[in-house]
Amino acid sequence: MTFAGTGRLLRFFLRTDRVRIGAWVLGVIALVGFTAASVKGLYPTQADLEKAAEPLYGNAAIIAFAGPTYGIDTMGGQIVFQIGSFGYATIGLMAMFLVGRHTRADEEAGRTELLRATVLGRNAPTTAALAATTLALAVTGAAITLIMLGLSLPVAGSIAYGMAMFGFGLFFAAFTLVTAQVTEHTRLAYALSGVGIGVAYGLRVIGDIGSGTVSWLSPMGWAMQMRAYANERWWPFLLLVGGAGLLLAAAYGLASQRDLGGGLVPPRPGPPRAAPWVTRPAGFALRLQGLALAGWAVGLAFFAIAYGSVAKDVADLVGDNEDIAKIIAQGGGSLTDSYFATSLLTLALIAGGFTIAAVLRLRSEETSGRAEPILATAVSRPRWAASHLAVAAAGSLVVMGAIGLAMSITYGVSIGDFGDVPRLTGAALAYTPALWVLAGVTLALFGLAPRATAVAWAVLALCLFIGLFGQLIDLPRWIVDLSPFQHVPAVPADSFRLGPVAALTAVAAGLCAAGMAGFRHRDAGF
Repeated sequence: MTFAGTGRLLRFFLRTDRVRIGAWVLGVIALVGFTAASVKGLYPTQADLEKAAEPLYGNAAIIAFAGPTYGIDTMGGQIVFQIGSFGYATIGLMAMFLVGRHTRADEEAGRTELLRATVLGRNAPTTAALAATTLALAVTGAAITLIMLGLSLPVAGSIAYGMAMFGFGLFFAAFTLVTAQVTEHTRLAYALSGVGIGVAYGLRVIGDIGSGTVSWLSPMGWAMQMRAYANERWWPFLLLVGGAGLLLAAAYGLASQRDLGGGLVPPRPGPPRAAPWVTRPAGFALRLQGLALAGWAVGLAFFAIAYGSVAKDVADLVGDNEDIAKIIAQGGGSLTDSYFATSLLTLALIAGGFTIAAVLRLRSEETSGRAEPILATAVSRPRWAASHLAVAAAGSLVVMGAIGLAMSITYGVSIGDFGDVPRLTGAALAYTPALWVLAGVTLALFGLAPRATAVAWAVLALCLFIGLFGQLIDLPRWIVDLSPFQHVPAVPADSFRLGPVAALTAVAAGLCAAGMAGFRHRDAGF
């Protein structure tokens, strides 16, 4: 029986992943909850909602970045619009990582082979992983609906939005099951799923700023076409569920055509002799992480283009709303410069994901057994660890540089003047030391408490919470100061100061030194 043992395996997955699943669910719920609370605080009256909605209609840049302007003159519609594409992308990533962990990742690590040695059907791991993810998505969708109902919003719109988020996540859970059959490497499976989310977003953008036809080719477009709080449509949910069903059938079919541990597309054989630069620790680390670095740089540059295209109209978008102006204007410069500072902070926080993932590659190489043959040669532990740390540090600089260039060039095209390119690029690079602090925290955990390296993601989540919601909910100053990003001068709205940047660099160096010392004196593989 191909499904034998599915129930028991599902309980096992839920038990072992309870912290990870809980973190994802709470993260998405927090995103929706705090955004909803902030929107309600910013627009307390119907007149405020109508004034805020007026400049958004027909603004192609805003529509491309957030989504179609359905019902934005209502409280529910404005909340859905503000969460926008970012909310759907987040729940899509949640589905991707939860499914990938117990399919391709377990298979690559050899855990699935051990499980299959028991009385376990061929399709049981796939089914149990999908069931666990579906349960997490259902809880998330139900919680989103309850949050909206708690704000006294219409029942139909609240249910529609919860269903749309659930349906989009379910679609990409099934999509990840397909990518897990194609390749035998977890990172490539995630990359393919991430590209799928990006394509869904791109098709939605093309359609929404055009006639709308192309949006029907995108699952993100299907979710948004449910039109929560704007004369709801229910049948697009069937497209999401039906698409997920077709992908699931394809995943089962493809799984039956491949060997356990392998992929449908075998890895391309490499050259008989490696290039000289690959034989060195730094070159090998870059070879392993180069594709991820390029993906992060291109992806965040795309978001920076969206931010830069809106900057020219930021004054019109804010209008006379003093509350929004206060939130954006965190520095002492013009409203446009303050908008750039806030945008760069947001993108730098997202870039923290690359920095942490690049350093954590050390842990994955260690636990998979691939580091041991390297360390058995003349390569020392510090040199091996430093090679991946260098990729994280230099890669952070590259990613922030790409963000600054993309944002500044787009802004220059919109106003016909490229004089701000050096200034905005420099402002983006100013956040690099804060990313280095994240790299230092991750390396310190790797060297001193390797089993607790997941705490690095909790640190990033805290920084995101402080950066996005700290001012809205008026957090105490000592909590705000916990985030290294809050110590970076808010350039270009504020003047650049070398002192805080140098202090962050020193803190990062100290954390890295502690991590290196801990790694030198502990057992490898534990």
